[in-house]
Amino acid sequence: MTIERRLFLRKAAAALAASPWLAGAAEDKATPVTVTHDMSAMPAHWTGKEQIGMLLYPGFTALDFVGPQYMFAGLMGATVHHFAKTMASVPSDTHLSISPTTTLAQCPAELDILFVPGGGEGTLAALRDEELLRFVAQRGASAKWVTSVCTGSLVLGAAGLLKGYKATSHWVARPLLTDVGAIPAEARVVQDRNRITGAGVSAGLDLGLRMVAMLRDQPYAETVQLLAEYAPEPPFNAGSPRTAPPAVKAMVDDMFKGFMAQGHSALARGEPTKDSTS
Repeated sequence: MTIERRLFLRKAAAALAASPWLAGAAEDKATPVTVTHDMSAMPAHWTGKEQIGMLLYPGFTALDFVGPQYMFAGLMGATVHHFAKTMASVPSDTHLSISPTTTLAQCPAELDILFVPGGGEGTLAALRDEELLRFVAQRGASAKWVTSVCTGSLVLGAAGLLKGYKATSHWVARPLLTDVGAIPAEARVVQDRNRITGAGVSAGLDLGLRMVAMLRDQPYAETVQLLAEYAPEPPFNAGSPRTAPPAVKAMVDDMFKGFMAQGHSALARGEPTKDSTS
């Protein structure tokens, strides 16, 4: 998080800490707060020390990554790592590049959150990348939270991290989860023990915000949500296969036929690592 944003969030948190309703709203996580604008009045649990690792690979979907990253970066005290094979900028599937902050080799061995974004052709390539899958399996085996958005769950599954877990993905790709021993679930965000997976693309905002609430509390998460002015009012009711016009859904299904065929093929090769469920 930039210095400017960190200071802004601290000021917002200080104002929230001064609110007399905070102690009750925090669900007993916080000690009673004296009404003051002193920064020391912030509940201790509002500042953590999480190590968060977010994977970058060529062809990832930018919003899959950026939505959760915005939320994670709002966690005071946390360190958010963007890791890739090298320190070269990594292009998304729409040619928006993001710079890593570290490499796979230098990423912390113990992560509080492991996060994997999805994509299209880039994800198919990641499913065949033995080095990448081994890394995801190793970090995921010890991470406190193993998370993904969109087809990122297929990468988690290919690394052996979703066997026996309920999980979701982009609605078109969700059936592929059975190929990795996961249990497909239809929901915006699915949590099964320490596995938290988001549906397609924009669901990453919901996943990130939910995790902020879990790691801090609801008032903190509400502050982050308000800073983001996250109050979606989409112009069309076509954001789900349940509500989209049949012709639109059929067109998207057709667009993904190749992805589904290649996905089944890639996942049918078997897990490159031993099962890493916990």
